[in-house]
Amino acid sequence: MAYDDLRSLLRALEREGDLKRIKVEVDPYLEIGEIVDRVQKAGGPALLFEKVKGSSMPLAMNVFGTDRRLLKALGLKSYGEISDKIGGLLKPELPHGFVGVREAFGKLGAMTHVPPKKVKSDNAPVQEVVLRGDDVDLDALPALFTWPQDGGSFFNLGLTHTKHPETGIRNLGLYRLQRHDKRTIGMHWQIHKDSRNHYQVAARRGERLPVAIAFGCPPAVTYASTAPLPGDIDEYLFAGFIAGKRIEMVDCKTVPLQVPAQAEVVIEGWLEPGEMLPEGPFGDHTGFYTPQEPFPALKIDCVTMRKRPLLQSIVVGRPPTEDGPLGRATERFFLPLLKIIIPDIVDYHLPEAGGFHNCAIVSIDKKYPKHAQKVMHAVWGAHMMSLTKLIVVVDADCDVHDLHEVAWRALGNTDYARDLTVVEGPVDHLDHASYQQFWGGKAGIDATKKWPEEGYTRDGGWPDMVLSDPDTAERVTKRWKEYGL
Repeated sequence: MAYDDLRSLLRALEREGDLKRIKVEVDPYLEIGEIVDRVQKAGGPALLFEKVKGSSMPLAMNVFGTDRRLLKALGLKSYGEISDKIGGLLKPELPHGFVGVREAFGKLGAMTHVPPKKVKSDNAPVQEVVLRGDDVDLDALPALFTWPQDGGSFFNLGLTHTKHPETGIRNLGLYRLQRHDKRTIGMHWQIHKDSRNHYQVAARRGERLPVAIAFGCPPAVTYASTAPLPGDIDEYLFAGFIAGKRIEMVDCKTVPLQVPAQAEVVIEGWLEPGEMLPEGPFGDHTGFYTPQEPFPALKIDCVTMRKRPLLQSIVVGRPPTEDGPLGRATERFFLPLLKIIIPDIVDYHLPEAGGFHNCAIVSIDKKYPKHAQKVMHAVWGAHMMSLTKLIVVVDADCDVHDLHEVAWRALGNTDYARDLTVVEGPVDHLDHASYQQFWGGKAGIDATKKWPEEGYTRDGGWPDMVLSDPDTAERVTKRWKEYGL
């Protein structure tokens, strides 16, 4: 099972030699970011900064920076444990479309006894200390100024809780948070995100929106906040499924929301309609700065925390970063659900170098002419996959995770006058390459074996790939030690 809270995970990592304590004072202005970026790119350990300049709160970083640590945090031996479990629940019915996805999560919920378990405030570690009004001071929390052109200091791993003003459906999302002053946070809610929709609905109704942001949450909850779930599916349902147990929740002190009882710190506040402040620039997970834009400004009324809290954050920038394991978990976990929407798919891969949304490599068991093009358009119509800019479709015998193999197929099997599909459509809010914001050009590459029915009528047909003679290969394998190689 997954760890119940962040600190128990950190203790386990330290026992195994996979956590390093930094005991000297470090500066959250650029210095911590430089340290963490070097360590995570080297595949190094989790880090616990014990003396952060300007704060008495320790800062945990790079906690999910390797696949091993993320799997350990979630209580898994492999990502396949969750995808296999989801796949098993979907059989034999194999429902199709988003209705099928929702039905599938309904099954998950029944098996994990959700809704989450509610606990009393007296028993919630995150409410051992309560600060209100003028006692609130966000400067006491270690926010990071990571890259030289950043517009300020940011909290990068605060889990934002909102609910739809009309339906009451809860949303848990992971958005960067700029600290404007001691009691104000900038909410970077991109145009496609559910929390932004909640804010717009509240503003249209002339209402303020309650918001709670939790830091240092149980690992399954932190991961679930990154999962691209449809808006009416509860992230806490999914977190409970991954963790294998109910998530303990507690009512907030000043807003009508619930947060994890085992979190380290929670900030609570209300968003007034139309209250915006410039947010950014920010060195984002794309590896480029996103520009300054106006975003909602949250006024904080209350902070609750443990008696001796610690904070968790991440550093993003040029990949690879800590986003890598989180993205790979999503890729693997959601394969069975993607197959519900697009049954043609055998496997898929979202390369970290593409920020997980810029490129999708998809393998199919090709059954008819132009099957690859059908799959491209299906992917562009599948929930958040609609933001994918490049889709490469390969045959089922290609390992989509072997980028050398994929490049060999894509570079060698493509006639760009016939096999390149170019369309226009929505792109990610953070995309800087589109010539205007929110939409731009997309491409699909058909790197499959071409059929005569698709117009490939050259003499001899499509050539065979060069492969070893199976008998000779087996004989060489058996004799390999004899060769002294």
